[in-house]
Amino acid sequence: MPSHFRTRYYISWMLPLRAFTLITLLAALAPFALTASAGSPAPATQHIHFADIAEKAGIHFTHNNGAFGKKFLPETLGPGVAFIDYDNDGWQDIFIVNGTAWPGHPGHATTPALYHNNHDGTFTDVTQKAGLAIPMYGMGVAVGDYDNDGYDDLFVTAYGQNHLFRNNGNGTFTDVTKKAGLTTPPELSASAAWVDYDRDGHLDLLVTNYVQWSPEKDLYCSMDGKTKSYCTPETYPGQSARLWHNRGNGTFEDVTKKAGLYDTGSKSLGVAILDANQDGWPDIAISNDTQPNKLYINNGKGAFTEEGVAAGIAYSDDGVARAGMGIDAADYDRSGYPSLLVTNFSNQMLALYHNERNGLFVDTAPSSEVGRSSLLTLGFGCFFFDYDLDGWPDFYVADGHLDDSIERIQQRIHFAEPPHLYHNLNGKNFEDVAASMGQSFDAPRVARGAAYGDINNDGAPDIVITTNAGAASLFLNQGSTNHALRIKLIGTKSNRDGIGAEVQVKSATTTQKQMLRSGSSYLSSSELILTFGLGASTKADTIEVRWPSGAVDRLTSINADQIITIREGSGLLRTHPLEKRR
Repeated sequence: MPSHFRTRYYISWMLPLRAFTLITLLAALAPFALTASAGSPAPATQHIHFADIAEKAGIHFTHNNGAFGKKFLPETLGPGVAFIDYDNDGWQDIFIVNGTAWPGHPGHATTPALYHNNHDGTFTDVTQKAGLAIPMYGMGVAVGDYDNDGYDDLFVTAYGQNHLFRNNGNGTFTDVTKKAGLTTPPELSASAAWVDYDRDGHLDLLVTNYVQWSPEKDLYCSMDGKTKSYCTPETYPGQSARLWHNRGNGTFEDVTKKAGLYDTGSKSLGVAILDANQDGWPDIAISNDTQPNKLYINNGKGAFTEEGVAAGIAYSDDGVARAGMGIDAADYDRSGYPSLLVTNFSNQMLALYHNERNGLFVDTAPSSEVGRSSLLTLGFGCFFFDYDLDGWPDFYVADGHLDDSIERIQQRIHFAEPPHLYHNLNGKNFEDVAASMGQSFDAPRVARGAAYGDINNDGAPDIVITTNAGAASLFLNQGSTNHALRIKLIGTKSNRDGIGAEVQVKSATTTQKQMLRSGSSYLSSSELILTFGLGASTKADTIEVRWPSGAVDRLTSINADQIITIREGSGLLRTHPLEKRR
């Protein structure tokens, strides 16, 4: 196919006939689709809504993608965002990645931004003070305490050179990329995640890479043969993800090939850590754009086996490698096993891979509202979280297209798109309730990164999202009346953050399990605290923490509506009541 036709819009037009017929039929039925199957329980009666408080909270951020008319591929991708309590004051701060001007081209140098939580609903820009005002063409971010000193560090992915910022513990960060041995040839990196894959007590680092692109290798793609368009990733060779092993002395070694992850055919954008087979070892799921998704199963001996095809997550039901963007994992049906969510391109719908507990995953989206309502949107950031605290994980999807001319090509597809918020109906069905969450929440955006965190410590998770070449939004969760329990972990033999620990909470009516994980979503990182919605229950009967080291801590009769800290080997360290909801 000539390069001037090789734009991403044509992916959906060239699907096999059976896939195209299914999509056309589902699109026709979408306006008449039921929001849940007959007999499904109704959502809990709560008047929840999300209010965008970014402006009054002091989050004045606008993404710079450096675009100057040449339509460079990386311009469409960023930025990511993270919650991080960088000063350990117990309040979630916000870090937002930024791009910058392309060298030698019009524009201005811009930097990422760090906003300190003032504990009163406002934030202060402390980027300069923290030593993070460094121009880079940034993409994503992962949060984790790689040196186990008690302060969370930042790893920022970028086009060119990624950056590891060590938290000095005094409100400042130092770029230790070179010292840590993390320098590489120029790459177009995307999402990243901290993971202690060998369970030695030190956080290792998984970094996804997209394609082999540079300004010098930029190709000309066009829809009409006259004007340049953004090229599809099919135009460029793929590039392997990298797995960096933490030596425990502040340095890392590249073990990608040794661990069985080397794959130059992948074009990776998202990564999620999960224990797919519940054997106690963290596995890695990677979403790929126009290439099969990957599922790397940890063999417990320092290496992985790729089982994406065998597990059923590599392709759609019609054998198509979709354009995967974001990814997350959660036990949304209380089966004890995590399932997977993958966001895809428009005309491809979301993928909701249910874990069948026998090594197989089945995509339930095509037969549910999840597939029908997401068919025409292009999803990026995504995550499971219990927004209404009823004990069932819901999920959010940030949407937005790549090119502002898409509506001329496909009239039903839009550049700016509203999000999806899927309410979990007791583990059996999901209902998209985004339209009922407030006008600002449901407004169309060109969204990319998304993360959740509780900015006011009231137990109800809030949302931060970024937009490509636009402003960031901070949505405050208001109106929940259910009880919650927030759990912070401190590892001793395990890594200090407790990343990889699985926590099970039993109350009078529920048994829930979550893994504390870094990464997921798209280019973004949510808070490193676990929130359990307890519904009407006023206490947790038992809490069990299974640490990466193999140690187990158990607590009994813990009151709801508080933040508790559990130290590995010591149990309950401290408690603090949640703030009053307004």
